[in-house]
Amino acid sequence: MTTTSVDCPICAGASTRQFEVSDYWVRQCQACTHQFAELSLEDCHVDRVYGDDYFSGGGAGYSNYLSEERLLVARGRWYARRLSRYCQPGSVLDVGAAAGFTLQGFSQAGWECFGIEPNARMAEYARQHFGLGVEAGSLETWASTRSFDLVTMLQVLPHFVDPREALLKARNLLRLDGHLLIETWNRRSWTARLSGKAWHEYSPPSVLHWFSKLGLIQWLANSGFRLVASGRPSKWVEAGHAKSILRHKAATSLSGRLLLGVSQIVPNRVAIPYPAEDLFWALFQRLE
Repeated sequence: MTTTSVDCPICAGASTRQFEVSDYWVRQCQACTHQFAELSLEDCHVDRVYGDDYFSGGGAGYSNYLSEERLLVARGRWYARRLSRYCQPGSVLDVGAAAGFTLQGFSQAGWECFGIEPNARMAEYARQHFGLGVEAGSLETWASTRSFDLVTMLQVLPHFVDPREALLKARNLLRLDGHLLIETWNRRSWTARLSGKAWHEYSPPSVLHWFSKLGLIQWLANSGFRLVASGRPSKWVEAGHAKSILRHKAATSLSGRLLLGVSQIVPNRVAIPYPAEDLFWALFQRLE
């Protein structure tokens, strides 16, 4: 382990290298313990990682993202029902909206839906197939004259090179007392701890940050938000997607190879419940 200092993107504290995954070093902050990927090339990161191959090329992405429409629309409806306990339908901006499937679930629940998606092909799909207001672009450079009642970041925040910049932009897009919904992975979960560096979310350069639930809540509390509610989402995936991820990890993980072997008996289009407890959601409210 080296003691070379690289500033933490969350608290600007010094960090140390922990271990290497896919030729990237995972670093940990000495102050807040946040983990993040050490990047040497940040230019055009979004274009390099989230091209069309991310949605159809397998690996750390999807083998066939569009085939999961029914599952992701249902996921949007599930979140809309869950959020109805805390806020009424209004305008929602989905960051990383992809083909608009989750937004369509919100739309079916009465929300006025907008989205921002870096992949132009996915954004066009959302507009053509659902008539949703999804624009192609990155959150960091996107400009809007309106504010939103809800901003959603579902499995998105860990993908930003600069999460502080992304959070500030999301906060500025919210009206006062508006809500921010984040879904992400908990590196302090039992699944992550038992898996070690073979944990499926250690997959740079797609995933660049690894939060703990407590760390995320504390960071948001220091950034002008209050926690409203949190929990574990209802998540289903197609067996083909699960196999793709296992195949990606099989080269470096014995457990991945074993699970991949067992999974071959399941047809690709079969929906299976996500079995682990390392995924969580948290709903926050903007205070100022």
